[in-house]
Amino acid sequence: MSKKKITLIGPGALIAAAFIGPGTVTVCTLAGVNYGVEILWVVVLSVALTTLFQYMSAKVGVVTGKDLTQLLRLEINNPLIKALASTAVVSAIVIGNAAYEAGNISGGALGLDTFIVPKSGNIYPIIIGGLAFVFLWFGNQKILETGLTILIALMSLAFVYTAFNAFIDWESIVSGLFIPTIPDGSLLTILALLGTTIVPYNLFLHASLAKTKWKGPNDLAQMKRDTMLSILIGGAISMSIVIAASAVQGEPIRSAIDLANGLEPTFGSLAQSFVSIGLFAAGLTSAITAPLAAAYVLSGIWGKSTDRKSSFFRSTWMIILGIGILFSTIGFKPILLIQFAQVANGLVLPFIALFLIWVSSQKSILGTYINHRWMNITGIVAMVFVIVIGLKGIWGVIA
Repeated sequence: MSKKKITLIGPGALIAAAFIGPGTVTVCTLAGVNYGVEILWVVVLSVALTTLFQYMSAKVGVVTGKDLTQLLRLEINNPLIKALASTAVVSAIVIGNAAYEAGNISGGALGLDTFIVPKSGNIYPIIIGGLAFVFLWFGNQKILETGLTILIALMSLAFVYTAFNAFIDWESIVSGLFIPTIPDGSLLTILALLGTTIVPYNLFLHASLAKTKWKGPNDLAQMKRDTMLSILIGGAISMSIVIAASAVQGEPIRSAIDLANGLEPTFGSLAQSFVSIGLFAAGLTSAITAPLAAAYVLSGIWGKSTDRKSSFFRSTWMIILGIGILFSTIGFKPILLIQFAQVANGLVLPFIALFLIWVSSQKSILGTYINHRWMNITGIVAMVFVIVIGLKGIWGVIA
């Protein structure tokens, strides 16, 4: 077997790193605390759909050599629709990521603050931001993939260890994984779990990374393995957080650090150490990938070079990163914003996903590599489900 065939580290690592951030940690924590393992089936569904849509996105990049923003400019001919679509994408991805970045950096800083003694919390956002800057400025794609893979491994060990020591009722876990139930008041949480896993900006990011990593259809099999492996690992982390949080139902849990405190009676001070390490890794990985995605999207929409050393590309991610550092340093509390942003992700997702399905079904774009019919049907049915859940959840809040 050739070295090329056994290579496992690729753009999938950046995608897994992007969706396992403080937002995912927070949403999965609240899901486990409020609804226990009953809601694990949503994570399974989210992982399956993420694999499907990220595969479509990466396939477009590998086969066409273009990213989704380039195709949006080139394939939509109606000027009004193109302008509306471009505005929606920039608003959802670039502005949204600027808001997310404060949460990413604050989450990573919170992990450091609770792990290191003596504490010096005000400096930690600058440390997290500085580490992200170094990765983005000096790191080529191979360095980013390797570094983020190491951080994902750290997250996996931290959260899986926490889950296995906190709660192992295998019968309840298996039931929660495979028997869908919708507990009272859980619709917006379900939408947030979908939105924090099937992340709209990841669809744009993956196509951009894939067209750089792989050079044509002959690499599709390797891309598929990379995508599936990375997303399955990310899904295992999400499930571990829900399982761990379900062990402290009834406690006043608002964040991952509260989760650590709630678990402390179960297995001692190690709880806080492991959750803190996991939160640090989650914050840093997302602090790197969010500005990167925003730079790819804005460069593609405006027809600028996506070379990571270009001045426009670097200026974009530096602005996003700078906003995150600024708001996290002045003590901005991102928890409510993170929860709101994850629900917003779930609402924006169907429109971006349907555009991806359309692109992936055009023979003029992909030739013989268009989607199988079952992929389109599955994707459309899933997005109808997301829309229905979103509308019912919002109606439940305002009614």
